[in-house]
Amino acid sequence: MSHVLMSTAAAHGHVHPNLPVMAELVARGHRVTYPVPDRFADAVAATGATVLPITTDLPDPAKGQQWPDGGIEAMRLFSDEARSAYAQITAALGDDLPEIVCYDGSGWAGHAVSRVHGLPRVELSPHMVAWDTFEQDHAEAFAFLDEPDGLAWRAAMDAWLTRIGAGAGSREFLAPSHRSARTGGAAACVVLIPEAMQPHLDRVDRDHYTFAGPVIDDRTHQGTFAELGIGPAPDRPLLLVSLGSAYTDRPRFWRDAIAAMHGTGWTTVLAVGPYVDRTALGPVPDDVVVREWVPQLAVLEHASAFVTHAGMGGCAEGLWHGVPMVAVPQAVDQFVNGPRLAEIGVGEHLPAEEVTPQRLRAAVLRVASSDGVARCCAEQKRIAGAAGGAAAAADVVERMLVS
Repeated sequence: MSHVLMSTAAAHGHVHPNLPVMAELVARGHRVTYPVPDRFADAVAATGATVLPITTDLPDPAKGQQWPDGGIEAMRLFSDEARSAYAQITAALGDDLPEIVCYDGSGWAGHAVSRVHGLPRVELSPHMVAWDTFEQDHAEAFAFLDEPDGLAWRAAMDAWLTRIGAGAGSREFLAPSHRSARTGGAAACVVLIPEAMQPHLDRVDRDHYTFAGPVIDDRTHQGTFAELGIGPAPDRPLLLVSLGSAYTDRPRFWRDAIAAMHGTGWTTVLAVGPYVDRTALGPVPDDVVVREWVPQLAVLEHASAFVTHAGMGGCAEGLWHGVPMVAVPQAVDQFVNGPRLAEIGVGEHLPAEEVTPQRLRAAVLRVASSDGVARCCAEQKRIAGAAGGAAAAADVVERMLVS
């Protein structure tokens, strides 16, 4: 039995994608320690991992706190979190160090632990990974790091990494996984997304990156479709509309969705999140169900279409169930994921600024009635189900333990 440390940011899109991998490692006899704040403790404990309680200042959508869209504000959030989490993790572990660290791209504290103690590490990426020219291709997007605020942030990050003895500056520490692995010790990366969602797949270093596909586990503990109150199964087409957990404060969008689908003969389920004042939605007709949160996998199992913000988790779950999608990106990598869904033929991309009730209705009805979209969805569902999932990811972790 080996001791595994899992490190990631306290956010649904970072914690939940790797939980099936943790459950698989526990089932194989490994001891997994997983630092999380209280709001994720039950989900982590359900895998059999040992919860290491920590506090966090990262935004909690359930309390109406919103994430920044990116830029230096987001980088400060993650670096502050890394310093705080690293101190809490190392104090709690003491001499009980892991044999290996698993982390995702936001798990800077765990990444630092691996470098300080010379431990092998495996990144479990819940999003697309870098290709051979990634840094050059996205130079403009990261130019803010070479502006005064960015340089000051880098200096503070460098000082912290030096103080703890990480043996790397911020540029190397935050470099794409395949490049930093060449100088930062034994490392590998498992990509927990469908291969179809990876841009420039032919230019990804396949010696370093292993695509395991989406790792979908049993989430019946989150609730059932029947609990939505519309029967054990829909008697007409069902549309799920969700903007994830972080970008839901969009009352106009929700009103447009209601206007788009009312009277079409569909049942529409809106997962509006905790920010929206229900009175701001206006009258809600009988063919629309509004909930703060829904058990997304359970609903997708019955859905005829899915309007999504194109977060990678939602994209992967839509592909897993073979559901036609309309992507309305809101932030960050969603602007890549949305067009990608259209490119692989499983839906359409509708930019948020172009949404009207008429355009949204037309897009939903097109993707749901298209034979071509149906064929592509069926093929991607087959591929996702055969990708290897949590078992393939755990295999990589075990190989790194003995390498």
